[in-house]
Amino acid sequence: MGNLLVLQSGGPTAVINSSLAGVIKCGFDNPQKIDKVYGALNGIEGAEQERLVLLDNFKDNKNLELLKQTPASYLGSCRKKLPKVSEDDGTYKRLFDVFEKNNIEYIFCIGGNDSMDTTDKLSKYCAENGKDIKVVGIPKTIDNDLVLTDHTPGYGSAAKFVANCMRQIALDTDVYQMPSVVVLEAMGRNAGWLTASAALANDENCQGTDIICLPERAVEKDALLAKVELISKSKKTIMIAVSEGIRDKNGNYIKENQKQGGGHDKFGHAALGGAGKTVEAWIAAELGFKTRSIELSTLQRCFASGAALCDVEEAFLAGYKGVGFALDGMSGVMAGFKRLADKPYRMEVVPMPVCEIANKEKAIPDDMISADGFGMTQKFLDYALPLIEGEPNLVYKNGVLQFAR
Repeated sequence: MGNLLVLQSGGPTAVINSSLAGVIKCGFDNPQKIDKVYGALNGIEGAEQERLVLLDNFKDNKNLELLKQTPASYLGSCRKKLPKVSEDDGTYKRLFDVFEKNNIEYIFCIGGNDSMDTTDKLSKYCAENGKDIKVVGIPKTIDNDLVLTDHTPGYGSAAKFVANCMRQIALDTDVYQMPSVVVLEAMGRNAGWLTASAALANDENCQGTDIICLPERAVEKDALLAKVELISKSKKTIMIAVSEGIRDKNGNYIKENQKQGGGHDKFGHAALGGAGKTVEAWIAAELGFKTRSIELSTLQRCFASGAALCDVEEAFLAGYKGVGFALDGMSGVMAGFKRLADKPYRMEVVPMPVCEIANKEKAIPDDMISADGFGMTQKFLDYALPLIEGEPNLVYKNGVLQFAR
């Protein structure tokens, strides 16, 4: 009987710990196969440094329920990308020394694209070196850009937050008589799924979003200004949502064109931010409207008090089913979502080959984007609306949300 090790990596979400709860719960539900349930502090970095902690405190169901409503990464996170074995086999030897010393037979990596790369590399190392350890990926990202899976845990809650921000800011801005424009900047480097969720702000009672700018479509200054001017003829308050990764027709980030910020992260990604400010400056200077920009920053990924019940439940299910896949002898797979129907919405969690997911990105399909590139089609609405449904029954004390610590 072996032990289970779970780790979290990359940027957190409002429901990443619900997936962690699912992994822990399934581990405890299978005492005949799993002896101890460990967590690695700060992801694969903590595993390499043997910073492992027992998670026995979550045998208490009350603690487990608190974990499900706790945002950010309970075990801590990291941005470490494993090297290729051919370039640095020492890292793998250290890792597997730790795994073998602690009798680890099951490893679960909760994270996004780079975490799936870690899952892929570890599982391949096991296969090539005769290591009987099962490695499974549990998806997580508000960007919703993992391929194969219908969507990812974390996206629904972040999308719900963006949509409700747009609706409420629109009402707040509309109380004044003067024409005005609000530009809201959401996360999204190469895929605009989160920004697209601003389209969910619109219904028969509120027009919360008028223009959406995505990385999937080049954003040209003149075309955007013309769109704003056209809408201004019939609407006093104009609401615009832009992705942090919007580009011009030459493929340059709008933020980079304005020489705002700079630098790159550990993975070589350009540091983004400032797209909203740039669009704000265009509109104010060229059209003279009162304009302000709002950058949601980390709020969109940590706002657990506004999480979608659908997202919380699916995140937990991904973790639970992922452990089940490993116990069935699977390795090198990710617990992905397969949609069965839109109305009524139904999905199932199925194993997907992580080698076909790692280091790839899923962009928004053309048929979900309006012809002019500044809005979303009904197909997107049918896809996204079920994912933001429901409100979890959260535990508060003295008016503030309670967390697992």
